[in-house]
Amino acid sequence: MTERAGVFRVAAVQSGSALMDRDACLEKSLGLVRDAAGAGAKLVVFPEAFIPGYPRGLYFGTRVGARSERGRRDWLRYWRNSVDPDGETVQQLGSAAREHGVYLVMGVIERGRRPAQGTLYCSIFYFGPDGRLLGRHRKLKPTGSERLIWGEGDGSTLPVVQTPAGGVGGLICWENYMPLARMAMYARGVDIYLAPTADARERWQATLRHIALEGRCFVVGCNQYVTADMYPPDLACRDELPAEGNGVVCSGGSAIVDPLGEYVVQPVYDREEILLADLDISRITASRMDFDVLGHYSRPDIFQLHVNEEEATSVHFDPPAGDS
Repeated sequence: MTERAGVFRVAAVQSGSALMDRDACLEKSLGLVRDAAGAGAKLVVFPEAFIPGYPRGLYFGTRVGARSERGRRDWLRYWRNSVDPDGETVQQLGSAAREHGVYLVMGVIERGRRPAQGTLYCSIFYFGPDGRLLGRHRKLKPTGSERLIWGEGDGSTLPVVQTPAGGVGGLICWENYMPLARMAMYARGVDIYLAPTADARERWQATLRHIALEGRCFVVGCNQYVTADMYPPDLACRDELPAEGNGVVCSGGSAIVDPLGEYVVQPVYDREEILLADLDISRITASRMDFDVLGHYSRPDIFQLHVNEEEATSVHFDPPAGDS
């Protein structure tokens, strides 16, 4: 769009997953999409790894130099409940976006397509109000022990989706600490920057506010609120859980920030809630009067960033000699 104007209502869904139960997560998410759309939201954002959950505290029976069979059983359960990018879960999410006329952004654990079917990716799927899957982003660098269970994305999945309010896109959790990844998103034209996460620390709020100021964009931070009773009672590695009973495992901290770093919606902790905000889109352009990261505050004569957008593959088949 050539001129940003009007008000755009967004929803950040702070809720907990039914860990390792894809169908229960889907059912819950469909109800939450309905509720957010019923409150007038045009963009509905879910946390990182909402389907089938972020396995906080689990280490799947691993040690340096060793794995356990019970850990493999839990991981296989996680894999089986993850999302096939061509499967029914994606179709139902698209149908929900179409039914309610919203842009839907869902955090999923995505299965790799054959033949690389033993790899999972922490992904964001973007659906349009017509139900189409408009794009997906795979987390570029899983953090710490996440690297055991998730593979790395590449530069082929860095979309910014165009909406009536401008470009919508983002990065997942600690990817947002990667300055060059943020710059790539700004260069894509992101106006509403999404930061789904599993980080409930108060320090994370500084990151959300910094991105808003740096990119002169709205920032939607979205996290889960999780208690230990949301974990399956029959996990093989149940003893790895970080809390017992109804103890809080992740306290939330979802928030929405404007392009000058001020809260539109203050952080919410210790409960499930749908955060709603009416974004004044004209504030994006107005905020860039004195700082435009890609305009008068860029120095392309000094700094340049090259982004490899090719899908990474380790095997290339050359045609036989003589074939055209």
